[in-house]
Parts: sequence; structure tokens; C-alpha cells
Amino acid sequence: MTRGFMTLELHHVHPWNVTPQEAIAIQNRLRGLARREDDLPAEIRRVAGVDVGFEENGAVTRAAVAVLDFPELLLAESAIARQPTVFPYIPGLLSFREIPAIVAALEGLRILPDLLLVDGQGYAHPRRLGIASHLGVLTDLPTIGVGKTRLVGTYGEVPDRRGAGVPLVDRGEEIGVVLRTRAGTKPIYVSAGHRVSLPTAVDWVMWCTKRFRLPETTRQAHRLASG
Repeated sequence: MTRGFMTLELHHVHPWNVTPQEAIAIQNRLRGLARREDDLPAEIRRVAGVDVGFEENGAVTRAAVAVLDFPELLLAESAIARQPTVFPYIPGLLSFREIPAIVAALEGLRILPDLLLVDGQGYAHPRRLGIASHLGVLTDLPTIGVGKTRLVGTYGEVPDRRGAGVPLVDRGEEIGVVLRTRAGTKPIYVSAGHRVSLPTAVDWVMWCTKRFRLPETTRQAHRLASG
């Protein structure tokens, strides 16, 4: 599929049906390839949310990509892909369970997005390669991790106002931001994925968030993934 004259090409391809020990070794090998500096297109017109659900008691992985026009945040295109689930649910190894179907969904788009907001972690991961970072390394698309729950790290109290955030810290390193997108709601966990810095990631999450706790990209993708 193309974005202009660009074709989705996969990089650093590896097997997915592996043991947990092999999966950890792959993460350790790839983590240094995730770039946390801004390398975004000059103009971002299409932002996408990525989410995954499961069917048939977990036997089928259902991945959804919702592409929104920016800044209107109106749905422009979507794609859903279903594949057999080949990897068990293991915290910290989510990408091995979900990315194959996500890639298939991305390949179903007519035009690739300029930026992906992925439901899950990016750098805020025990081995610093959550699903957002892993997907970014494979596709070389700019990605941001937007987690609804914390995987790793500690943080202080988040002020109860829209846009307030505090550092998420693990082993003395800031790995993300705990961000209050709406007063009176639980914060979300934002981290750099690939080709996006943490401050820029926070900005984009806020720009994509309207009246609800989650960005519109995530909300639209979740609706498709769980529908």
C-alpha cells in the first residue's frame, strides 16, 4: 500500500511463533533500533489508531486500524484483519501476539497514515521495546505508545486538570509521561515509539484527544477491534 509514492515495507523481519525466551531475545536485539528523536513528515494529514481484540475465545486475533484526517479528526479510512492467534498472552510480549494481524490491517489501507497511535506501550516497557516501538521498527512508520494501564515504572500524583502530566520512571530513567487528558478521569500512559520524541508524543496525544479520556484515534480503533 502507498502513501504518495511510499510502499509499506517491513524491516528487521523475524519469526512470530517463537518461545517466550526467543521473543525476549528478539526484543533485546531490536530495542536499540527504535529512535526516540523526532523524524516526522513535514506535514501530518492522516493520524491512525491501532487496537486489537480477540474472537472465538482468543483463537482469532482481530486487528483494526482507524485513519483520521488531521486536524478534523474525522474517520477517513479503516481496515480490519483477522488471523489465527499463535502466541499466548504474556505481559511484556504483547507484540508477538498482536503485530502480525496489525501489519495485515495496515496492508489493507489504500493510503498509509503519517503517524500511528498504538494501544499499548512504546519505550515504557521492561526491555524498552513495547508494541508501539516494535511496530515502528518493523514498518519504519512514526509511532506513539498510548497505554490505558501501566506496565512498568513509578510516578507521583497527577494534577486533576486536562494536559497535566508527570514523569513515569523506571530504574532512574524517564520512560514516559502519565498524562491526564481530561479532568476527573484516570490518566493514560504515553511513551515514545519510533521516530517520535516523548514531548512530541505527548503533544500529539493531546491534539488527538477531544471530549473523552482516550484519543479519537484510539477510540475509533477500539470500536472496530471490539465490534
